[in-house]
Amino acid sequence: MSDPSKATPEPEPFRVPDGDLDDLASTLAKTMAEVRQHGVILDRLGSEPVSTPQPTAGTSIAGAAGADKANVPASVFILALGGKAYAVELAALSDWVNHLFLPVYGREISTTRPWCDQWHEHPEAVARLHALWLAWQQLTDAEAGLSGPSTWHRDHLDQALVHLRAPDGPFAACTTSPTRPNHRVLATPAPELTGATQ
Repeated sequence: MSDPSKATPEPEPFRVPDGDLDDLASTLAKTMAEVRQHGVILDRLGSEPVSTPQPTAGTSIAGAAGADKANVPASVFILALGGKAYAVELAALSDWVNHLFLPVYGREISTTRPWCDQWHEHPEAVARLHALWLAWQQLTDAEAGLSGPSTWHRDHLDQALVHLRAPDGPFAACTTSPTRPNHRVLATPAPELTGATQ
């Protein structure tokens, strides 16, 4: 039998100061937005038609199932796509960048805010703009609620612009003068080869 005099006292309830409630509410809203974004991605993946190849002579059902998995993209993120899927996604992204993003958020080009007309040749720019576009699709949907666009501006657009338009960002080597256009993709560090002979 346990001794009642040595029982552990119940802890006092945890109280959050009123000033911290706004931070908690903001964090909760951000987490809920991320959960919704994952739901949109799952819905998008689930809505893509998947053809089921019929096994033929010489192929097993297991082989057909393996081929079926190869047709389903592992991600909707553009860098995970290849070939025709990448080209189709890049064309759709280009429409959004050229007809909505740049006319509204492009701002003037300067050495402190560079931009490259050939942005689609800069892998980092493609990745950041695609992520921004995916978030825009989710947060401007009616299901995102009335604060969706505001959340997109605060959590996605502002951060993307800071990195894309930074003087040392992906367009750093591209000339910003319209009279002397220059396009150059900066070299990236070479990957280290493991197990290579010396």
